[in-house]
Parts: sequence; C-alpha cells; structure tokens
Amino acid sequence: MNRFPEEPPSFPLFVSAARPDAFAAACMSGSDIVVIDLEDSVAPDSKVAVRRIPQGALPKDPMVRLFLRVNGVGTVWHRDDLAFARKIGTDGIILPKCESAEQIAAVRAALNHGQKVIAQIETLPGLSRVDEIAAKADRLALGSIDLCEEMGCAHTRIALLPLRSRIVQAARLAGRPAPLDGVTISVTDGAAITDDARHARELGFGGKCLIHQRQLAPAQKGFCATPQDLDWARHALAADECPTSDAEGEMLRSPVAMRARRLLLRGQAAVGQAADALPRIGGRRAPVPAARTRQES
Repeated sequence: MNRFPEEPPSFPLFVSAARPDAFAAACMSGSDIVVIDLEDSVAPDSKVAVRRIPQGALPKDPMVRLFLRVNGVGTVWHRDDLAFARKIGTDGIILPKCESAEQIAAVRAALNHGQKVIAQIETLPGLSRVDEIAAKADRLALGSIDLCEEMGCAHTRIALLPLRSRIVQAARLAGRPAPLDGVTISVTDGAAITDDARHARELGFGGKCLIHQRQLAPAQKGFCATPQDLDWARHALAADECPTSDAEGEMLRSPVAMRARRLLLRGQAAVGQAADALPRIGGRRAPVPAARTRQES
C-alpha cells in the first residue's frame, strides 16, 4: 500500500476575493496556505471584478502558499478563473465540486506546469468517483456542508463518519497527502474548533480548512500530538544500542516507527523546533522531510 507523504498539518485559510483589504492580514496569520476565494464568498455580479486584485493588496513576497478557489466546472466563470490563476502564478487552485478525473486533467491543461490542484469533494458524483479523483489531484479536501446538503443528511459527526473515512481511504490508496477536513462553522467557539480538528486527526485527515484566522490556533491545537503521545514516540524510536543495518531498516519501515515519526512531526510543527530535536536511531536522526518552501510546493 502507498504511504502518505509525511507532512506537518496544513490549515488553508480562505479569504474572500471581494475583501482585498484582508489579504495581507491573512498572509501574516501564521497559516501555511491562504486561499483567495472566487466561489461561494463572491456574489455573481462581482465575480469578474474581483479578478482585478488591487496593487499592493498582497505582500510582495508572501511566506505562505497562495491558492485560488476557482468557480466550478460548468459555470460561466470557470475558464477565466483558471486563466487568472495561470496569469498571476499562484501555487495552485482549489477545484470545488470536483466530480471526475477528466475535470482534473482539463484544469491541469489550463494551468502552468507545477501549479497544484486540490479537489474538493462535496457532491455525490464526486464522492462516487473519489478514487479516480484522488489518483489525479494533488490532494483531496472535504466540502462537508455541501455534501451533507446534497445527501439530505445532518451535518453531524455520525452522519459524516463514513464519508470522511471514504475520502481518507481514497487518498491513502492513491498515495496522496492526507486529505483536508471541511470547515467548522463557528468562528468564536475555540473548544468546538479544537474538538473538530482532533476528530479529523483521529480519522486520518492531515489538516483542516478555515474560514477565519481566529480558527487557526484552536485548529492547530487539535492536530497537536499530546505530551503522552510524544513521550511514547520518543521511546518507540530511541535505541540504547545501535541495531544492525537490516534490523534498523525494518524498524524504520514498521508501522510503529512510522506512527512515532508522524507524532514527532506534529510536535515539531506545533512548537517550531528544528529537526535536530528528534531522537537518534542507530546513530542517525529519524528521517523527517524538510519543510517545503513556497517555490518547492
């Protein structure tokens, strides 16, 4: 089975394209991705105008990855949104209501080489083809509110449990990064945001979409490994004696060691520690991927 790339949790922060005055603050919020939203947060009669981002609205050298959420396939704005993303050279786009691998292929053909595509699964056709979508997209994201509305079910954990697990399963089978969970509606209830994030982490998600920068800290808290988890991970990876090369390799590939490294990666992301804080295994550091720069993403 393909393994998820080991990455720190990701927290895409959505900001309406109709609010260019909020772009700079979003880029300084501490999130790793800022998503300028051309879709749900923009009224139909403003969707063309918002493509003209005012001079100086964005930092000259933002230290975050910038994505556009374009309008969906089949809308009158979709093609021009993709052309806009290509022109301004964002790190990628988020494709809402993605429903097939063919849609991903068409989007890639309209973008620059290297621009990423995150596919939002928020319709029944998209959910039914999530395996093929996962194989073609760079990452999956759950659009839980729209998906529940289409299914006619409540937006509750028990109703969403099989849907969330199905999306995680598809991402794992495709060898993609762990998918991104949908938004928490409340902006002010930090405990609820943390609890939702912790639930998503337990199900195998690799981050959570945000609609306000106030949600960032509580969402990060929900994805942090607990002190008990970190103690367990350090003990699991610590070696009093240098093992043989074969035994070491087996240990580093084992599910126990993989879980331990994933927990340490979460702990490292939470406190901003350097990789040299990780324990040594057989005389060398436990391997953890280097953080990607915006240009490498």
